[in-house]
Amino acid sequence: MKLPLALALALIALPAHADRLKVATTFTIIADMARNVAGDAADVESITKPGAEIHNYQPTSGDLIRSTDADLILVNGLNLESWFQQFIDQLGDIPVAVVSDGVQPMSINGGDYDGKPNPHAWMSLESALIYVDNIAAAMAGADPDNATAYQANANAYKAQITATIAPLRDAARALPDDRRWLVTSEGAFSYLARDFGLRELYLWPINADAQGTPQQVRHVIDVMRDNDVGVVFSESTVSDRPARRVASETGATYGGVLYVDSLSETDGPVPTYLDLLRVTSETIVNGLRND
Repeated sequence: MKLPLALALALIALPAHADRLKVATTFTIIADMARNVAGDAADVESITKPGAEIHNYQPTSGDLIRSTDADLILVNGLNLESWFQQFIDQLGDIPVAVVSDGVQPMSINGGDYDGKPNPHAWMSLESALIYVDNIAAAMAGADPDNATAYQANANAYKAQITATIAPLRDAARALPDDRRWLVTSEGAFSYLARDFGLRELYLWPINADAQGTPQQVRHVIDVMRDNDVGVVFSESTVSDRPARRVASETGATYGGVLYVDSLSETDGPVPTYLDLLRVTSETIVNGLRND
């Protein structure tokens, strides 16, 4: 990704760093986590926009310009951002922190990514708390003068995350055993399904695998019929057509949209990470309860 001359010259004209720490993140969920940790001590901006599909994102020259004066970049890791290495190579010597460090990853099952770590660890309560601690540590390392504030903000935010997820997790675990099937388009909910006591079934393992092979779709349909599964969901960053076709063929209900890879705009249904957790979990629990 070579910058045009005009954009390269624009980079030279950018103002010097402000006093506040500037943090860039690879996608909106990490950005919202980081803003909660930062409070008033740092500025945080996501490289990708709300609603973006982040697995195979194609960074723009504008993304480079906005990130060029970052003091710190936060990435998910676990092979989520396949585009990031080329991106950071063009930015130069900016510290990068992997916020999933310390998470015990689950493995992807099926497709070209079989056996590789499932990157969607932020959907687990335990992992989310690790993310927040890693963000606070990275910010403190880049801005030691505000380390105490970052840690205090992180502790308060972790309490909010726990208060949001725990009741929804308990509601899912209280569902009848025969209704604990979570059928989605992408296999992005392995961590949540594990924590919620659900059996996971999906049309494709990861969005980079495209829209599901005929064999994958047939497998989902057969399992749904064999187990009398009555609801199927899809994610906000992909088309709902494959999930709706499966619902139509099996006689199941289309349960609605789940949010996992990206937040919405501020006036949308999931402008924050806590909203994403709540809306997605409530949609799942309500869909399975009414199956």
